[in-house]
Amino acid sequence: MKKFRYLVEYIIIKLFFFIFKFLGLKKSSYISGKIFSLIGPFFRRKNTILNNIRKALPQASNKEITKIIYEMWNYYGKIFAEYSFMKYFRNNTQHIELEGLDILEDIKKKQEPVIFISGHFDNFELMAMEIEKSGINLAAIYRPLNNIFMSQIMENIREKYICKKQIKKGRSSIRSLINYFKEGYSIALMIDQRVSEGIKSNFFGHNAYTTTIPAQFVKKFNCQVVPIFIERKNEIKFKIKIYKPISYSQSDDVSKVTKNLNEWLEQMILKKPAQWIWSHDRWK
Repeated sequence: MKKFRYLVEYIIIKLFFFIFKFLGLKKSSYISGKIFSLIGPFFRRKNTILNNIRKALPQASNKEITKIIYEMWNYYGKIFAEYSFMKYFRNNTQHIELEGLDILEDIKKKQEPVIFISGHFDNFELMAMEIEKSGINLAAIYRPLNNIFMSQIMENIREKYICKKQIKKGRSSIRSLINYFKEGYSIALMIDQRVSEGIKSNFFGHNAYTTTIPAQFVKKFNCQVVPIFIERKNEIKFKIKIYKPISYSQSDDVSKVTKNLNEWLEQMILKKPAQWIWSHDRWK
């Protein structure tokens, strides 16, 4: 039964992607955003989203929370439509303003791989794309979709247009990450998803299972961690900011590094709360 449901979802999404190609990037992003903002609040994750916002933003009024949820679904819809245009984003530069290109150039010059960390902010896929386009050898961790039909499509899009070296999330991914890192590949990963193999770390005043991969690589390789943030400035224009590399000591405790990176993540979420995907069950 589940496989049949996945097949139906696949057919519907493929139909949408076909329509988006016909409409073009700007119209598709706008229309999809409006559709998601209307139907999103009826999805089953609405309680998770509401509880997450209340945990992270306890001072927010009901009106502010409603606005954040509405805008979040709008951005979510835009991202959905923009997957149809990843090839276009890959081959064009006028939609993305990149701050910190000098940092990327310095990383290339030193030829020392780093750990790029970020969260699911707006069209997060564009961050790894721009890093790889800059000439940095990059491997990125991804989480396969539950829908087996759509998962294959998304993997193909990511490998062709976002980042060629894709590593499936899971316990076995650590070995692949280490091998790529030893070969000179920097690693890109999101630190805002709940992971069962992580540790409980403070996140907006509540313990949340958090990945320790950046901290483990710091201890093993004495590497730097480079935060990166993306925000949508208007319609289909984005700004990506590469932050200065963070240098930790190999003697630093894993929990200390992990907590520090969670604090950075909090600051980025507070900058643009509606552009973060609140549907992840971070505090379960």
